Amino acid sequence: MKRKLALGLLLMTAIAAAQPFQHVIIIVQENRTPDNLFGASGLPGADLQINTTKGVAVTLTTGPHDPPHDYAAYLKQVGGKQPAGAYDYVTSGVQPYWDLAAQYGWANYMYQTNQGASYPAHQFLISGTSAPTDTSNLFVRTEALGKPGCTAPAPSRAPLIGPNGNAGSVYPCFDRSSLLNLLDAAGLSWRYYSAAPDWNAPNSLKSYYQSPNLVTKPPQVLTDIANGSLANVVWVTPASAYSDHPGGGSGGPAWVASIVNAVGQSSYWENTAILLTWDDWGGWYDHVPPPANNTGWCWFYCYGFRVPLVVISARTPAGYVDNGAHDFGSILRFVENNFSLGLIGPGGWADSYADDLSAFFTGGLESRKFVPIKARKLTKKELADHGEPDTD
Repeated sequence: MKRKLALGLLLMTAIAAAQPFQHVIIIVQENRTPDNLFGASGLPGADLQINTTKGVAVTLTTGPHDPPHDYAAYLKQVGGKQPAGAYDYVTSGVQPYWDLAAQYGWANYMYQTNQGASYPAHQFLISGTSAPTDTSNLFVRTEALGKPGCTAPAPSRAPLIGPNGNAGSVYPCFDRSSLLNLLDAAGLSWRYYSAAPDWNAPNSLKSYYQSPNLVTKPPQVLTDIANGSLANVVWVTPASAYSDHPGGGSGGPAWVASIVNAVGQSSYWENTAILLTWDDWGGWYDHVPPPANNTGWCWFYCYGFRVPLVVISARTPAGYVDNGAHDFGSILRFVENNFSLGLIGPGGWADSYADDLSAFFTGGLESRKFVPIKARKLTKKELADHGEPDTD
C-alpha cells in the first residue's frame, strides 16, 4: 500500500509539473499595435517608439475613427503607405494596461499571425489557421461579406486567398479542427465569451456554432470567476464599449482590469495564467516590420504586424520583458503544452511553428502575492453593451 501511495504521489507531482496551470484565460482586445497603445508608457526594456512629428497624442476614443486594416490595407501599409492618423499614439486612459505590462510580462515581438482584419484573426486564435477545411491550402483573408457564422444568410461569403492571390469566397461556416476539439477530447472544460459575431470564432465552425459553451454576454466571465465555475480554458472577447476598437468606447482598460482583479482576489490566482493580446494591428503604425516567413507554411498570408501581448500570472517575474518572437500560434501552443494536448488538426498550422511562451514563467513555483490593478469600474451601460462597431 505504501508503495502504491508513493507511486501515486510521484504521478501527481509529474502531472503538476507538466500542467502548472489549471486555468488559462485568453483575453482578446481589438485593433492596436504596441507603438500605438504602449509607446508612451515608458516601459523599461520595451521596444517602443512614437513619432511626435507625424503623430499626435490621443485617447482611446479620439483620433481617426477606424484606419483601414483589411488585407488590402495591410499590403499598402507594409509597403510604406500609412493611412491618415496612423502615427497617432495613446497617452491617457490606459494606465491599467501600462501597469499590467510593468508588473508582469511584456512581449517585445508578438506578431499577428495573419495579414488581415479581425474575422480571420479570431479564427487563427482558436485554430492556428483560417483555412475553411483541414485539407485546404486557402485562407479566409478578410471580413465576411454579409454576416459571419453558420447561421448567416445564404448570400454571405468569406473572401479567400491562395498562393496565387485572391481565390474566390466560401460560405462563412467552416469544417475545420480547432483547439476546442483537443480540449473536448481531453475532457477539459472551455468557454468562449463573445458579444460580437465577427469576434466569435466558434460561431463559424460547423462543430461548435450551437455549443452551449458560447456565451454571448462577456461580463458572465466575472460571475463565473466569483462563483468558482471558471472553465479550464476560456477566450474572452469584448463588447464594443470596452473593446479598444476605435470609436467603440473607453472601457477597455477597466474591463481587462476587472477580469485580472477578479482572478487575483480569488482562489484561482495561483493556478491561472492570463494572456492578454489584441486581435490585429488596426491600421496603426508600428516601427517594427513584420517578420519574414521562412517556414514554408502560410507564406503568402503570414505574418502580420506586431500586436501587444501581456502575460499575467502568479509565476511571471515582475517587469519581465521577453525578446522572443511570438504569434497567435504561441498562445495555442502554450495551452497545448500546459495540458499535454498535442497539435491541432493535421499538425501543420501556426501552433506547429510557434514557441509556447514558457519564458514568461521562469519565476519558479513560488507564487507572487496579487496586488490589485487600479482602474475605474465599468458603468452599467458599458456592461450592458452587447453590440459591436459598424466596421471591424
